[in-house]
Amino acid sequence: MDEKDLDLKQAKLAYTIIQSLMEGHEALSDLLVVMSHALDEDTLKALTMTGEWQKYLESKRELEKTHAQIELFTEDLKVLEEGASNV
Repeated sequence: MDEKDLDLKQAKLAYTIIQSLMEGHEALSDLLVVMSHALDEDTLKALTMTGEWQKYLESKRELEKTHAQIELFTEDLKVLEEGASNV
């Protein structure tokens, strides 16, 4: 990774932002699961047929891909931290 691309301070800030967004999305998903249990079967079926629900599911699929990217980013962040501690 070219050090000019991202410094340690920027990388840590980016990681914090990403982590916060991921946790927010996870909390929203958990809330939707709890709320879905309160709905009757017909209402739940109608909800899952909406465009909004389809967008939500697509977002969940994209987030799964993002997990792998976050792991790579975390590895790069560790390299930056090691480089900074060796200076």
